[in-house]
Amino acid sequence: MRLLFVHRPFIERFERAAFRERLANHARRWRIAWLALAVAAAAFQANFRFGLNASPSLPNRLFLIHKGELPQRGQYVAFRWPGGGPYPAGVTFVKIVGGIAGDHVTRIDRDYYVNDIAVGTAKAVSRKGLPLEIGPVGVLPPGRYYVRAPHPDSLDSRYALTGWIAEDQIIGRAYALF
Repeated sequence: MRLLFVHRPFIERFERAAFRERLANHARRWRIAWLALAVAAAAFQANFRFGLNASPSLPNRLFLIHKGELPQRGQYVAFRWPGGGPYPAGVTFVKIVGGIAGDHVTRIDRDYYVNDIAVGTAKAVSRKGLPLEIGPVGVLPPGRYYVRAPHPDSLDSRYALTGWIAEDQIIGRAYALF
């Protein structure tokens, strides 16, 4: 039986060409995968973002924020801090919506109520010993929200520094992740 002898450089050239073709196919697939990932990331960022609660005011620390979704009473809300006190303007805050337009905010001494339901007590001084002015009372007008947190040191609508949150400050509804 006679064996056909194939010249080694021809085999190497064939193997290199096949390798280059496989490499080109992989590169095309990876480009498509990266493009799909970039489109998905852009779509995610257009509608969502993450928020971190660095204080102990809420039991959760990480939140998924659905941009543009207005929250209802009892839901988490993410909003931009207007500035003042210990925080610069633009910092993201996450609180619970305690009152919406039309709700009645009342105060007896330093205890706050929304529609006659207790929502917190305003402290006279901060943890750093600075005086805290009490927040507004009355009927929440359209486009305003009373925000709160269960922690006694929460900087929320009990204090004039926060007050009632305007709708244009709201980033969106927040969902607790952990």
